[in-house]
Amino acid sequence: MGSARTYYAPTGGLPPQTQILTDRAMFTEAYAVIPKGTFSDIVTSFLPFWDKTRLWVIARPLSGFAETFSQYIMEVQAGGGSERAELDEGAEGVIFVVEGQVTITLDGKPHQLTEGGYAYLPAKSGWSLCNKGSSTARFHWVRKAYEYVEGLDKPDPLFLNEKDIMPTEMPGTNGAWATTRFVDPSDMRHDMHCTIVTFEPGGVIPFAETHVMEHGLYVLEGKAVYRLNQDWVEVEAGDFMWLRAFCPQACYAGGPGKFRYLLYKDVNRHMKLSHHSRP
Repeated sequence: MGSARTYYAPTGGLPPQTQILTDRAMFTEAYAVIPKGTFSDIVTSFLPFWDKTRLWVIARPLSGFAETFSQYIMEVQAGGGSERAELDEGAEGVIFVVEGQVTITLDGKPHQLTEGGYAYLPAKSGWSLCNKGSSTARFHWVRKAYEYVEGLDKPDPLFLNEKDIMPTEMPGTNGAWATTRFVDPSDMRHDMHCTIVTFEPGGVIPFAETHVMEHGLYVLEGKAVYRLNQDWVEVEAGDFMWLRAFCPQACYAGGPGKFRYLLYKDVNRHMKLSHHSRP
């Protein structure tokens, strides 16, 4: 069993007129950094059939950037939500709750998720979501077009909480680097993973990871310096990083507390050799 966690969640607002413009926001051909200071009221979006809801879009497919997913930070007021949450029948989804609570209804059965709650929602599952609590709920919603493979069943729905999952220590790190996995990595039905990565103060990724998996990293807690391509960038709770496939990455967690982030990556599928649709 894990201990109680703190998850950063944006609340919006606007910076004062006296604030200087200089910020850490970056958008390059290999990576992007969206710092927490950019999550203002004027960059929120709205969705059809979602009541009392606004969101920050922090990742979306972009031509030339090989992006495989979209990621939203949803803000749902008490009594808000949607009976038609996902309009794309081909889209699978992951929900991760960082503040408040939500109820997801799937096949007529309600599932309550509190802070740290995780849901995997298969494509064509027709789920709905409502905030039945008295306070605002905030959660991440990661969406991906599910890649069906003949001979593999579609994954089952999952409703979990990270507090109930023992993190897996990375080999040889003595617990300085660990991953909380919601899905069995050997389950080939899944074509994406959303995990939580935790570094103790002083923990590192001791080499420049360079791999085919695209990444989205939202910092839930703490601070670190992160290597992105050729740059070392300071990041803290509330920042988001997007890394293109093969972008070199490394990390040093400077402390004083844990450095933790929600990580997306695409997995378990052949590389597409054509963009043309196939029967």
